[in-house]
Amino acid sequence: MASPARREVLRLGALAAGALPLIGATGTTHALANSPRTTGSRSTPRFPDAWFPITDYGAVGDASTDCTDALRAAIAACHAAGGGHVLVPAGRWATGAIHLLSGVDLHVAEGATLLFSTDPAAYLPVVRTRWQGVEAYNYSPLIHAYRQHDIAVTGRGVLDAQSDKAHWWPWKGSGQYGWQPGMPDEREDWGNLEEWGATGVPLAERVFGEGHFLRPSFVQPHSCRNVLIEGVTLRNSPFWNIHPVLSRDITVQDVTIDCQGPNSDGCNPDSCENVTIRRTTFATHDDCIAIKSGRDQDGWRVGVPSRNIRIEDCVFVSGNAAVAIGSEMSGGVSDVLVRRLYIPRDESLDEESVACVLNVKSTPTRGGYVRDVRVTDVHAPAWMYVPFEVTFQYAGGTSGAAFADVSRLSAERWHVGGPCEYPIRIRAREEAPVHDVRLADLTFRDAVQEPLFQSVTGLSLRHVVINHPVEGS
Repeated sequence: MASPARREVLRLGALAAGALPLIGATGTTHALANSPRTTGSRSTPRFPDAWFPITDYGAVGDASTDCTDALRAAIAACHAAGGGHVLVPAGRWATGAIHLLSGVDLHVAEGATLLFSTDPAAYLPVVRTRWQGVEAYNYSPLIHAYRQHDIAVTGRGVLDAQSDKAHWWPWKGSGQYGWQPGMPDEREDWGNLEEWGATGVPLAERVFGEGHFLRPSFVQPHSCRNVLIEGVTLRNSPFWNIHPVLSRDITVQDVTIDCQGPNSDGCNPDSCENVTIRRTTFATHDDCIAIKSGRDQDGWRVGVPSRNIRIEDCVFVSGNAAVAIGSEMSGGVSDVLVRRLYIPRDESLDEESVACVLNVKSTPTRGGYVRDVRVTDVHAPAWMYVPFEVTFQYAGGTSGAAFADVSRLSAERWHVGGPCEYPIRIRAREEAPVHDVRLADLTFRDAVQEPLFQSVTGLSLRHVVINHPVEGS
């Protein structure tokens, strides 16, 4: 549960989002979804005015009665009737995994909380997923859909995964999150999966779940199209919060994400196309938004990029990067537009903020590409580490010869009022320079270091102020 100060920041963040702009104007190849290509479209699902209250199927909102079967029955009935809204009314509803079907809007009303079981058995049988960029069969995400279309999770209610230092988080293997020597953790499983992805072990043989310790994502549409997530609050995820995989036409809007657990990324479009993230407030302990497309050899095998991504009018209370690209981006990322971001400062949070506005991160093993990324209109009075970062040395990775092709990055109209270490830091390699970086109308009021440009070609600086005007600006 968030502290009173944190809850207030989240509330103010949601209000600020509505008030922006704040400143100037070899394996099997996957298909994103079984539909005609519509690059540039922004479709959202529509549902018949038919309602299926879960109480009609035996659900009891007393926070302890298991409502999993009632939720599944309501979803099946709604789907069979041609679509509509499965209503979760005010109350506290205990549940296990929820699997959405085409035509179904899971509507969590104001005053309703879905309390997800912390028993791993509630997320069996295993499903096809991606774990840190490598395909596997693992515990079901808490809310999951596979090869469905026109689905939604909406309402003003709360989705609470109930993860904490006693449930899910210790599997990280870190004492910071409750792990102690002798307790199980994910390290062996992750090491095996990473090796299997690199050596091409067939997907059917990469099975985890019972007896293993790879934490599930919170909400994951996989191989879906026309997905809407709107209005809800997500709390205390085991792992990544909203993780669309190999899907298209996705809208995340007016959502609040609050999780201080390990790997608590807010929204990670992963090999997805036509994604909009707007008016969403992030308070995480990892990247707020991370655009991904697979890891190393397994990412090359799948070979599906993330592209046509729009992020706008969002508030970032805490986390690593407001917007990250990578580090799992081996399938490529292109056509990303980010605009009107707000990163607040609150003294009661002990300088809690985000480390970067934009972080393009890769290693010499990733390959892939990052192209045509534009970030405009950023207001950040908070402390930050490096507002604009590009690195080929993520997590200390320096060996390998599969460099990403990074080109056509631009930043315009940023005002970073709090202190930062490097205002801009690009660390590329001589063998793989970053091409065409355009920086215009940027102000960094309190930077410790000068900008660092390592192996950059086609650099353009215009009206960039870093404690004093940059020479030639």
